Amino acid sequence: MEKSNGLRVILFPLPLQGCINPMIQLAKILHSRGFSITVIHTCFNAPKASSHPLFTFLEIPDGLSETEKRTNNTKLLLTLLNRNCESPFRECLSKLLQSADSETGEEKQRISCLIADSGWMFTQPIAQSLKLPILVLSVFTVSFFRCQFVLPKLRREVYLPLQDSEQEDLVQEFPPLRKKDIVRILDVETDILDPFLDKVLQMTKASSGLIFMSCEELDQDSVSQAREDFKIPIFGIGPSHSHFPATSCPHPTRLAFHG
Repeated sequence: MEKSNGLRVILFPLPLQGCINPMIQLAKILHSRGFSITVIHTCFNAPKASSHPLFTFLEIPDGLSETEKRTNNTKLLLTLLNRNCESPFRECLSKLLQSADSETGEEKQRISCLIADSGWMFTQPIAQSLKLPILVLSVFTVSFFRCQFVLPKLRREVYLPLQDSEQEDLVQEFPPLRKKDIVRILDVETDILDPFLDKVLQMTKASSGLIFMSCEELDQDSVSQAREDFKIPIFGIGPSHSHFPATSCPHPTRLAFHG
């Protein structure tokens, strides 16, 4: 680790292995650059704090029942977590900021920003109300991240039902795919998915920046388009395992899926 720069970063991962690991890897990168790290996490699928003794871990209640914790319905799980964790997260973050303001002397550290997983729906307005910059971490490539927001738009347009004469028509938003290629993706239950994606898009555009798990050199066209779409700074940090080895999670069967 470089000498401390006097700044602390707060990270808030979703409690899914595919989300926890990239966030912890990002924490290691930031720590190696001199930042102090605080990780706010839920009781459910809590990261193993003893594996990261240089980080501060703060647990908040998630309100999940034992039955809800065992669900395989990821959309339902994300809905419950976003509903249950908003108030505990606000309280925890407020206390952190108050504590930082009261510190004096050599131990005083300024909280630089909050980095939250893109699947949290409430973090941006809370950070804004507390005047704390927030960056969004996407555990996907920027190509996938931006393309998922096109799906609700396509569903609202004339792609379904698809006429035989339209099968070979190109999809302008997904070159070189044709309309027949995306019908299966569009023809799914959308009562939860589309509002969720619309909210993620809204929160991302209102943030101070987007961090994605890929190299800009490998995703140049999509990064350029994403900068035009979101109109915020975008940072590619490359595959996280290229910096540090992967971190184990208590529940390896849990996968990240925002949608």
